[in-house]
Amino acid sequence: MAPVPQPGAAVVADWHRDADSREFFSRILHKKRRRKFSLLESPVMPPHLAVDTVHYKVFISGKSGVGKTALAARLAGRSIPSMHYETTGIETTVVYWPVKLRESGRVLFFRLQLWDCGENALRRFDHLLPSCKEQLDAVLFLFSFTDRTSFDDLSNQIAKWSGPSDRLVKLVVGTKYDLFMHSDVTEREVTRFQEEWGSPVLRTGGEVSDGLGDVAALLNGLAENLWHQDCVAASQHSQQATGTLI
Repeated sequence: MAPVPQPGAAVVADWHRDADSREFFSRILHKKRRRKFSLLESPVMPPHLAVDTVHYKVFISGKSGVGKTALAARLAGRSIPSMHYETTGIETTVVYWPVKLRESGRVLFFRLQLWDCGENALRRFDHLLPSCKEQLDAVLFLFSFTDRTSFDDLSNQIAKWSGPSDRLVKLVVGTKYDLFMHSDVTEREVTRFQEEWGSPVLRTGGEVSDGLGDVAALLNGLAENLWHQDCVAASQHSQQATGTLI
């Protein structure tokens, strides 16, 4: 996979804990819980705090039962389903997340449209995967710490989404990390995977809290990689334009 930036290199980590972030994060909270945003809704900011919003489409990939739907619910601050069910088609979830850029101090709202599609549905209906790939910006590759086969399948998952002109952001997320007593994947194996693929493995698990701490690391990591990818693409485009003029 393409090199990823060091955590905190592009965005201010744990900015949600700083006093100057409260006004921004209050726009995605209601009574200390996350607001639910539909496809046409967005946070409303006062004129003196107007910020730009950047839009990204993110596909959640993984075997049935690894927690794709649960991850989307967690990132949106919604209740995690108590029982597993196979997603029958495509489900989309909108997540807004404010980020402060480290170099400029500029604040941006990241609008992440998460796409979740059931594994069996993808196999049965040929038109679903092209719809998921259309104008896609990132893929989250999921495995479960309680399902050894999902970890072993990561390389196959990543290979299916790789190509010579591929600009997708690719991140690996291990779910059900809280169930360490039942883990089928060791930390040594995770470390070896990170070294081999040059990509960190993000972890998630447990109940959704009323705060932001349980999703901040993952959302900041995703936002940072998306912004870094855009900056790299803009730089390459500028160099090509300069070369053409010369």
